Amino acid sequence: MNPAPMVRTQTPGIFKRGSRYVVVYRVNGKQKRESVRTMAEARRLKAARSTDVARGEFFEASQERFDEFARDWVERYQGTGRGFRDSTRANYRRDLERYAIPQLGRLKLAEITPRDISNYVAFLCDEKRVGSALSDSTVRNALNPVRACLRTAVSEGLIRHSPARDTALPHRPNVDKLDHEEVRPFSREQLAAFFTVCPDRHATMFRLMASTGMRISEVLGLQWKHLHLNGSAPHVKIRRSYVRGTISPPKSRHGRRDIPLSPSMVDELRARQTAAEAADDDLVFPSLAGTPLSDTNLRKRTLQPLVEEIGAEWASFHTFRHTCASILFKRGANAKQVQRWLGHHSAAFTLDTYIHLLDGDVDEPLDLDVELTATGVNKVATSHTESGQNLDAELEAVLRA
Repeated sequence: MNPAPMVRTQTPGIFKRGSRYVVVYRVNGKQKRESVRTMAEARRLKAARSTDVARGEFFEASQERFDEFARDWVERYQGTGRGFRDSTRANYRRDLERYAIPQLGRLKLAEITPRDISNYVAFLCDEKRVGSALSDSTVRNALNPVRACLRTAVSEGLIRHSPARDTALPHRPNVDKLDHEEVRPFSREQLAAFFTVCPDRHATMFRLMASTGMRISEVLGLQWKHLHLNGSAPHVKIRRSYVRGTISPPKSRHGRRDIPLSPSMVDELRARQTAAEAADDDLVFPSLAGTPLSDTNLRKRTLQPLVEEIGAEWASFHTFRHTCASILFKRGANAKQVQRWLGHHSAAFTLDTYIHLLDGDVDEPLDLDVELTATGVNKVATSHTESGQNLDAELEAVLRA
């Protein structure tokens, strides 16, 4: 089928072809053509190109499609100078294939506009179109590889500006978060009830989470060589995690930490290792096939039925972490101790997260005459020393209660 003929208009350099308008201009003796939808757009384009050519600022945009460029880009991208993890590359690749390429793939890089990117964000926020409800953080993560990809296209001279540079992201109120804005740990009764109904196969794993505050990703990636069960100070070394099918080291130096283990927790883990005849590189909590457990399956098939049975339907894997923090604070630990125990990036973040768990009552006056006596000073010093010791044993006592 032959293309429609180009028909001259009253404006020099602008032609009509079918339902579109074609702007014709020359750069270094070579003829260039661009088409737009309306005469008004054609006139603006002609004026812009004439100005660019006259100033020597003409920029010939790439004709490469987004899907072609993105698939090549994600395999060679090295980040912005701070390192780029293989796990992040895998996440970028997944989100591009799942969300971005189906929506933007057929567009040429030079054709993508800020409106196209805004429509992409709107698509991510549309539960019916995506097939599931995506949180604001998931929407942001799905936009990140698109932004990085288009920034690279700019730096490589394929497009002049990134259309994703100023894209607004959603900040939607979440009903569950509004109902439970504060961190919510298990009560002692709920924790005891949970371990009463928890099947033996998973009991040790959940007890380890509650007594150490480990994240579910850290537990799923745990190997026997990370457990030091002998000596006077048994502990677990947090050195890696399992997230979305990928094993990776902690995201920051704060995530690398050693957490003490109580004698009874050591006994449980030793019994498990002996029964499994496990080697150092074996997973501590593998699937029946020996592979890492799926946190999704574990949540749906094990955790949710158990917390529903004890009347704590709101609980998640992170509840065990919050419970650990709650017990630590109740036993006298300070924000810095809890920060290091949980692997937070700062004590300020820890305090801000758990401040509602601290006793805020001020019901007795401060008598300096009493406080400054030698006896008073000794008592205060002794109290602080005792409060910082044997936190793991005290956690165990609460779990055993």
